[in-house]
Amino acid sequence: MAEQAAPARGAYDVAIIGAGVVGCAVARRLTLSGARVVVLEKAADVLDGASKGNSAILHTGFDAPTGSLEAACVAAGHAEYLEIRARLNLPLIRAGALVLAWTEEELAQLPGLMAQARANAVEDLEELGPEALLRLEPALNPAVRGGFRVPREYLIDPWSAPQGYLMQALVNGAEMRRDCPVTAGIFDGERWHLTTPQGPVQARQVINAAGLYGDRVEAMLTGTASFEIRPRKGQFVVYDKSAAALARHILLPVPSATTKGIVVCRTAFGNLLVGPTAEEQPERDRADLVPETLAALQRRGAEILPGLAGHEVTAIYAGLRPASDEKHYRIRHEPGMHYLGLGGIRSTGLSAALGLAQHVAGLLPGFGGPLTDPVWPQMPMLAEGEVRDWQRPGHGGILCHCELVTRREVAAALEGPLAARSLAGLKRRTRVTMGRCQGFYCTGALAEMTEGRLAQPMLGGEGAI
Repeated sequence: MAEQAAPARGAYDVAIIGAGVVGCAVARRLTLSGARVVVLEKAADVLDGASKGNSAILHTGFDAPTGSLEAACVAAGHAEYLEIRARLNLPLIRAGALVLAWTEEELAQLPGLMAQARANAVEDLEELGPEALLRLEPALNPAVRGGFRVPREYLIDPWSAPQGYLMQALVNGAEMRRDCPVTAGIFDGERWHLTTPQGPVQARQVINAAGLYGDRVEAMLTGTASFEIRPRKGQFVVYDKSAAALARHILLPVPSATTKGIVVCRTAFGNLLVGPTAEEQPERDRADLVPETLAALQRRGAEILPGLAGHEVTAIYAGLRPASDEKHYRIRHEPGMHYLGLGGIRSTGLSAALGLAQHVAGLLPGFGGPLTDPVWPQMPMLAEGEVRDWQRPGHGGILCHCELVTRREVAAALEGPLAARSLAGLKRRTRVTMGRCQGFYCTGALAEMTEGRLAQPMLGGEGAI
């Protein structure tokens, strides 16, 4: 690891506002480029906004707007994930995707969609008729009209990836402050002076990666917002692990002008997922589950894979995407103000984050040169089919039997520079309580292990379970 002079308290090269997947990826890239970075997150834990709810697909960008920044960043992010994932111990399930047409109208759109994919440099496509599709996916509804295969669409862990990016930043010298919203900011012509509950922060450059609040942060810092966030809710249904055998590929619909549509796919954790919906709403801080919508998702899932009708639902959840008043990414670079806003990063954020970080590094001045020997932390492996901690000796016993989470895994997640500060954060790091029983059997033991470690106690506090 290259030696770096420790910054004075509150003085940095770059302050990144927001610890979602984009903020985490940018923190990693700039730290490895030699910058003194601080990440400011208003929540008690990272990935607590839009990044906590997604479909966990590493996209190729085959259906991104041709020639767009989004297409370029998704392609670059896809390539870099493949390059670095083994060094960070991040999973990759080489599922491939099938784009499926169910109507004559959708069938007629396939040639154009394939041409768009090739224009986006995704050329390894395979056009398939109904018989070929059913050979690849025997559980598929035989009413399918046609489709094509995109072999380099993969499944990943939606949380260990951004946590790994941020962890690499932290072990190489970056800092992070949680429960630390930016409440005001002044640029004096050379550097920013940010006001936070944890004291002032000075930085030469501010990067706004605030996701669902990106427009408000931009207006606060610059006086105007160049875009408007219009939250888009996505509800999901997660089936028990026995359902995963029904789908070998990621099953994609023909996308519409506003959404990629309802996806059916396995998860990295061995379940089967159906979703998301695309529902615009004014609220930015809540994503309510609607029973009628969830029932419709189940019906749609069973239309695609009829065998799903006989499988149990393990979990339901909803997330919010930071869509904006226009479809494209809303990047605002003000070199004279040392301000860079990364807004409107919608459903492709997980795939594009590393590419966006490359783009950001190209826009900003140098910060002393790249680290010569950076540290590569090893993230916990949670993916189904990989070697897990419960298979190694000395784990202290299995705490969560549904997801085979060990006591050693929980203890490790409560320590270190990225220690879990909330129950939701602990779930994202270990999958504890996220299995079939949803914590019914392990909550008591978990509450004992986490006593005094979380911002809100699991038992006995306000809002406790």
